[in-house]
Amino acid sequence: MAAVVIKNIQKHFGTSAVISDVSIDIADGEFVVLVGPSGCGKSTLLRMIAGLENISGGQLLVNGKVLNTIPAKDRNIAMVFQSYALYPHMTVEDNIGFSLQLKKTPKDEIARAVAKAAQALDLGNLLKRYPRELSGGQRQRVAMGRAIVRDPQVFLFDEPLSNLDAKLRVQMRGEIKALHQRLGTTTVYVTHDQIEAMMMADKIVVMRDGRVEQIGSPLALYDHPANVFVAGFIGSPAMNFIPGKLAEGQFVSGGGFALPVTFTSKVADGTSLTLGVRPEHASIAADGIPAEVVLVEPTGSETQVLMRIWESQQLVCIFRERIAARPGDVLNLKFTDGAYHFFETDSGKCIH
Repeated sequence: MAAVVIKNIQKHFGTSAVISDVSIDIADGEFVVLVGPSGCGKSTLLRMIAGLENISGGQLLVNGKVLNTIPAKDRNIAMVFQSYALYPHMTVEDNIGFSLQLKKTPKDEIARAVAKAAQALDLGNLLKRYPRELSGGQRQRVAMGRAIVRDPQVFLFDEPLSNLDAKLRVQMRGEIKALHQRLGTTTVYVTHDQIEAMMMADKIVVMRDGRVEQIGSPLALYDHPANVFVAGFIGSPAMNFIPGKLAEGQFVSGGGFALPVTFTSKVADGTSLTLGVRPEHASIAADGIPAEVVLVEPTGSETQVLMRIWESQQLVCIFRERIAARPGDVLNLKFTDGAYHFFETDSGKCIH
């Protein structure tokens, strides 16, 4: 196991900067998830940790040792890729133990290491099969087993579940988290799926355009987003945003909608603001604002409703109870007191 320090890391392809001054501290044994939209640089950063991409600037340290110029094969870091990358002509047993064979490890040691990995991943009865005889989830477990036998100081996962169907993703997500709890190995995991990030991570790093937007625990990012981007990215369905301005101690928006605020000393009167409200913080109440039902999507445990509070403003609401409403119906909508966020419209920064 090892602590990983990413200090002012940069990556350039020619004149294009794809990673800009990124710094992240990863504690020994921590499970850290890099999350962000496609093209934000998270996979590039992971490949730099693995040694598969050169570092243009800054330092990468593992257990205090600078690894910038250390070849990938000498870093003792194991990576599980999006594609399984299994050798089709080798059995599961041989695929898992292949890296040890390359190191000319004694056969009895290889057998013990493979058996231990197979037990951890429930592959014991599949060791003599070939990849073509396995399901997608089983192939991904074999790829993980190949990483485990190396007994690395750091595990890297690059969107390992993106090729699986929804049900299998849920199962594998739990298996990877349980594996981390058993082994305690420092893990860096890349995904674009923020639900995956919320459920698996000890710490989440939200990235955009090669930069870090916010770092924190899943619930810290959910409850206290630093800006509009993080607020809209973390949480599913995404946070609702309502544009308006500060006027005489109130947030005032279209359609006569207004809320009293307590941060008037921080913001000048007339400042453009954006109100953020999560879908689950809406409820139906007699003293709420009128909202027209646009779409109803029942899931069984909850009901997701798209509502229009005035002509150009729609909100997604989640109700735990079952709502007997149809498109065109009007319901009175109320937000949970104190469960909203205010952002500066120009900078996107959260001010309350």
